[in-house]
Amino acid sequence: MNSYRNNNNIKVGLFFVGLILIIGLLGYSNAIVNRLRNDNRDIVKLYSEIIAKTVNEDSDTNLNFVFDEIIKKVQFPIIYSDAKNAPIYSRNISDIESPDQLKKPMGAMDRQNDPIPISYHDQISGQSIPLGFLHYGDSDLIRKLQWLPYLEIGVVAMFIFIGFMGFNSIRNSEKRNIWVGMARETAHQLGTPVSALMGWVDRIKRHPEESSHVVQEMESDLERLNQIGTRFSKMGSQTVLNSISLKELVNRQTGYLKKRMPSLGKEIELTVTSSEEIFIEGNEILLGWAIENLIRNGIDSIKGEKGTVEILIYSDDNNGIIQLKDNGSGIRKKDWKNIFRPGFSTKERGWGLGLSLVNRIIGEIHRGEIKVIQSEIGKGTTFEICLKKSV
Repeated sequence: MNSYRNNNNIKVGLFFVGLILIIGLLGYSNAIVNRLRNDNRDIVKLYSEIIAKTVNEDSDTNLNFVFDEIIKKVQFPIIYSDAKNAPIYSRNISDIESPDQLKKPMGAMDRQNDPIPISYHDQISGQSIPLGFLHYGDSDLIRKLQWLPYLEIGVVAMFIFIGFMGFNSIRNSEKRNIWVGMARETAHQLGTPVSALMGWVDRIKRHPEESSHVVQEMESDLERLNQIGTRFSKMGSQTVLNSISLKELVNRQTGYLKKRMPSLGKEIELTVTSSEEIFIEGNEILLGWAIENLIRNGIDSIKGEKGTVEILIYSDDNNGIIQLKDNGSGIRKKDWKNIFRPGFSTKERGWGLGLSLVNRIIGEIHRGEIKVIQSEIGKGTTFEICLKKSV
């Protein structure tokens, strides 16, 4: 329930972050547009003052210079009209053949920007005489800047959508692989004790006198079945860590597998070497599962009828270390990290869950580390597990 609530909180948080980014982008773009508009308005005001000063001169030379040389250089559309708003002159407006055709674009400009009045100040009477207006619109740069944030938002939204669809497809594929892998891992876990129990039942039928001995082995297999159920129930739940002996833990797993090795159809030499008693902080059931998976992985990698799986237990200053070496098919170096990803397998019929479970048990639950320290195609692989010692 908490995971679903956290997922919803993350989605809501991402929505608001995206909304803030969009508002910020639009606000920043509008600020730049308004600044450019103010700059254009200052330029138009300057033109209006120059026109007002040149109108009163006897010669039209300066006025013609203003219209033909100065206003010609502006980058935005501009229209000069008389005091009655009759268009007289225009610049940067295309497809205009007569002044009457300027009324429509002039109205559009006035809706964008207020026209700048041109007035002459009569020093004798002290009155301001209106001469006309300068109407101006937005430049191409301003129009592009107005659309730019929407274009950016659209591109980003499309990229996010494509990425979301891709990641969602990958996630669904991983989910399917995990579900299939969990089902097969369950069958794989149940296979050994169930096969052993069937063998013991057949043994009792043929040799009733051995029933007392066989019952003890059957009890061991039934305990293993119960342990398998406990293993799966502990995945994803709060795990309690206790001080446990690495030597006892490894010996318990190898002891169980050695008695049932003939059912695998291979002659495997399984050895354990430990120079000292090492105690680590861990969960016995889950760590036993991880070690068993590694041993089985080593056995499965052996292609012939004979092979060896060697386990070495030792320690450094802070960690208890388990090295597991087999003489199986080996792993390509580029796949040393990939083998711990769910769904990845180097086996023809592998489902890519065993080593990912081992990695989660060691890394996430026990805060340890598992890695491949040596592997060569056709010669074998060495895994190393590091676990923190108990105080």
